[in-house]
Amino acid sequence: MEKDLKILIVDGSRASRSMIRSTLAAQSNAEHMQVAAVSSAGEALHCLANEKFDIITCALQLPDMYGIDLCRTIRTQPIYRFTPFIVVTAEPHERHMKDGFRAGVTDYYDKTHGMGEFVPFMRGLVDRYAALSGKLLYVEDSDLEAALMTEMMERHGLTVVRASSAEQALRLVDDSFDLVITDFYLRDEMSGGDFLHTLRCGQRYSHEELPVLVITGSGNADIQAEIFHAGGNDFVIKPVVEEVFISRLRSLMLAKKQFNLLRRQSEEIRRMASQDILTGVYNKRYLIERATQYLADPHNHPAWVTVLDLDHFKSINDQHGHMTGDHVLKAVGALFRGFFRDGDVIARSGGEEFVMLLKGRSREECLEEMEELRHRIETLRPEGLDLTASIGVASSMLRTNAVYEEILDEADRAMYRAKDLGRNCVVMAGSTTRRTAPVELP
Repeated sequence: MEKDLKILIVDGSRASRSMIRSTLAAQSNAEHMQVAAVSSAGEALHCLANEKFDIITCALQLPDMYGIDLCRTIRTQPIYRFTPFIVVTAEPHERHMKDGFRAGVTDYYDKTHGMGEFVPFMRGLVDRYAALSGKLLYVEDSDLEAALMTEMMERHGLTVVRASSAEQALRLVDDSFDLVITDFYLRDEMSGGDFLHTLRCGQRYSHEELPVLVITGSGNADIQAEIFHAGGNDFVIKPVVEEVFISRLRSLMLAKKQFNLLRRQSEEIRRMASQDILTGVYNKRYLIERATQYLADPHNHPAWVTVLDLDHFKSINDQHGHMTGDHVLKAVGALFRGFFRDGDVIARSGGEEFVMLLKGRSREECLEEMEELRHRIETLRPEGLDLTASIGVASSMLRTNAVYEEILDEADRAMYRAKDLGRNCVVMAGSTTRRTAPVELP
């Protein structure tokens, strides 16, 4: 769940406060923002004492204090040492900027550029300085060092799971972690370098999938090169400086976040490319690409190919219109998505015809399941219309070494035999099962 970002606006002008607030509300992730606005430094300090904020925007001139002096005051509080402090002004003079950066100002925004430019400015700021959140695996064999570092990371909002050795860390590591932090020198049999090699080569975690920040006591260039060669993304040198450590940690977590976003987008593109938009099941392209491998996989045996055709569907389109026909297909797709098991492949092969690849069923189980599906379609009555289906079933068990196209052809012929027998029935290739009247297929 995404953590809400808390932003404090400090500005003596009601119009400026309103403008900044409305600009923030226009951002795509505005639902995850909590924005408070005050008109003076005194009010700001009162808010900051009672509530933790993640970003502060401030005017250069306030009714009771200079904005840079407010920043300097805020920086004396340990919890706000690294909080982004943005000065919003129409006078970003070089002298002001130098004074501000010495006082701890993070950045300036020039209002003369217009508030339209403020949106991408704040979006980039939010991406860079959003409150830290995530789950870290921390590998450290010193209990005292681990306690101090864990307290620091948890203070910044991170969830820390500590492992006291590389061996323990390898047992704990999984896809739930956003980042790994490890000491390079560990006392047990496996060193930090061994741990990194195993993580990258043995368990195949890429640098983007699971970033690793290494802590080392040596500033030697050869050791630093060894860290990168072993698979570290970055390193910090002991004694750890909190600001440097958190900045590097934040940078790696931002890269991890961007990787996760790109992976989700890639998966969504793949899903859309393989999905039939109307029914929500797979499309014919995916079926053709997947079928041969699916039937050849021994884990799927016994595997079945089923062809299902909706009876008299053309008359629905002719009498009630294609929009009604589309609604019927959507209802059938929804039925299919809730009916079959995980691992089955359900695809619309064209028009009102569907092909199912089913695994791990006996002949009797497959027939019973298809009969249940036939019954559910008969009682579905989408758009208040009567609807039935003819179903043909075939399996590679019936023909040794048969390829997908041959099994599909047998299932297709069985489906057409179901049509010949009066529709609304299930036919098994090699025999006809129509309720209680099996007949051999030629």
